[in-house]
Amino acid sequence: MTTLTREDPMRILNKVPEVTIYFWIIKIMATTVGETAADFLNFNLKLGLTGTSLVMAALLAAFLFMQIRARKYIPTLYWIAVVLISVVGTLITDNLVDNFSVPLQTATLAFALALLATFIVWFSRERTLSIHTIFTRRREAFYWLAILFTFALGTAAGDWAAEGMQLGYAHSTLMFGAMIAAVALLHYLFRTHAILAFWIAYILTRPLGASFGDYLSQPASHGGIGLGTVITSAIFLISILGLVSYLTVTRKDVRTPLSIREDRMA
Repeated sequence: MTTLTREDPMRILNKVPEVTIYFWIIKIMATTVGETAADFLNFNLKLGLTGTSLVMAALLAAFLFMQIRARKYIPTLYWIAVVLISVVGTLITDNLVDNFSVPLQTATLAFALALLATFIVWFSRERTLSIHTIFTRRREAFYWLAILFTFALGTAAGDWAAEGMQLGYAHSTLMFGAMIAAVALLHYLFRTHAILAFWIAYILTRPLGASFGDYLSQPASHGGIGLGTVITSAIFLISILGLVSYLTVTRKDVRTPLSIREDRMA
């Protein structure tokens, strides 16, 4: 486990927000934007899957560089990075499925294994997977890599459930929502390990948001309600902007460094 001293030049304040209700609301909305914005850029703006992937990957790289260079949690910077990594995670899965004809179930398994490998290496180097201790850049690198794989995995799993298993977007949304509720119930009533519960819930919010985004944006002929990608993306982006602005002013999601118990999931 990394030993840090006050004089350590790599020492930074914890770079991840407090896990509150605001965290989960913005996270779910960001996953929805990841699904609808990728479709909007790909089809509406006619950038194509490859063009969209290159543009969004470049934007993500720029904002992740700024995020990692920062020495404290900055709500706007952090959540822009989350939204962008949501879009890129979606595009990675879409490229595998559409351009390389990888079956959704294979993509789901591959990203699950990649995420598991990331967690194993992360834990072997740091002896923790807690987001309450992201105060070195190495830990932050592990964190963002894990986040990328959760989005790619969630996209593949959500599409597999809605399309491959033919559950439809509405039923998939309800199913993943029920799974998240079950995780929360197990944690609060039966004291399931907090870090494990957090990461399971975090992974499940991606297919929940993806399925919900498709349900809102897709036409009725495809199992949605037909709002379209433009309106759906705009609604959630404006909502995210409002909540992030509120958190920037109130600082309700800023935690005291190293003072929060690692078994907390709120």
